[in-house]
Amino acid sequence: MSSQPPSTIELEFAERYDREHAQVCREVRPEGVLRRLAMWREQSLIRRALKVAGEPGLVLDLACGAGRFWPLLAEHGNRVILAADPSQGMLDHARTHHSTGLLARVTLFKSSVFTIDMPENAVDCIFCMQLFHHVRDSEHRLAILRELHRVSRDTLILSLFIKPSQNPQRIWVTKDAIEAQFSQAGFSVLKQYDVLPGHTAGSIFVLRKGS
Repeated sequence: MSSQPPSTIELEFAERYDREHAQVCREVRPEGVLRRLAMWREQSLIRRALKVAGEPGLVLDLACGAGRFWPLLAEHGNRVILAADPSQGMLDHARTHHSTGLLARVTLFKSSVFTIDMPENAVDCIFCMQLFHHVRDSEHRLAILRELHRVSRDTLILSLFIKPSQNPQRIWVTKDAIEAQFSQAGFSVLKQYDVLPGHTAGSIFVLRKGS
C-alpha cells in the first residue's frame, strides 16, 4: 500500500465494505434448490475461467473476505495464492474458517483496493469475485479497475451483477457500461459467463490486460 495516508474515499469505502461484509456473514441464507444450483455452477464456471486465464501460477484474491474460494484456487497444486482484504477483521475471521493445511497455502495481508501494496505486474492473475458487489460509484469502480491493471501481469477474473434485481440493495451495472470501463482501464474481455442465464445470479468475466 502507498505510504500516504488513506483518502476519504478509501476510508468511506472501507467502512461501508466492513459493514456490508459483516451483514453477509451474519445472514442465515436458505439453502434452496436454486441457490444450491447457483453455487455449484459458480464453482464450475470459476474452474473454466481459470483455464481461460491459462491456469495462473500466482494469483491475488483481492477483497477475499472469509476465503470462500481458497479451496477452489488451491486445487491447482503448484498455485501460489495471495489474499488481501481492506478489513483486518475479515482476515482474522478467514483464519478461523479453514484448515491449517489450506492456510499454509495462502499468504494474507491487509490492503486497500484503491492502492494495492504490490508493484506493477506483480501477479499473473487477480481474482476478484466479491469486490464489485460492493462498489456502487462508477468512478470508484474505474479507479479500482485501473489499479488492478497496474498490479496484474496478465489477467483478471471478476464477478458482478449486470441485470437489475428486485433487491434494491443489490449493486448492478449494464453490460455496455461495464465493458466500456474495462476498455478504459486497459482490459479486453476474453470470456463472460452468466451464473444462471435468465436469472440475476451474476456474471463472471475473464479479462486480459492490454498495454
